[in-house]
Amino acid sequence: MEIQIHYSSNPTQQYYWQIVASNGRILATSETYYNKSDAMSAARSVKYQAGSAPIVDHTVGSSSYGRW
Repeated sequence: MEIQIHYSSNPTQQYYWQIVASNGRILATSETYYNKSDAMSAARSVKYQAGSAPIVDHTVGSSSYGRW
């Protein structure tokens, strides 16, 4: 798995990142960023924090949800 930085076709928001699995499938795509450094910073933040993020299931019910 890797995080890739890409150019966007949007001229005002020029960069975005994707998490790509080892088989080449795209697992997640970010919003677009004006500065490459902002895209890099966001990608680093996701990389750092994703391991401890809980999985929240919002399909359990309208007033409650499951957390793993």
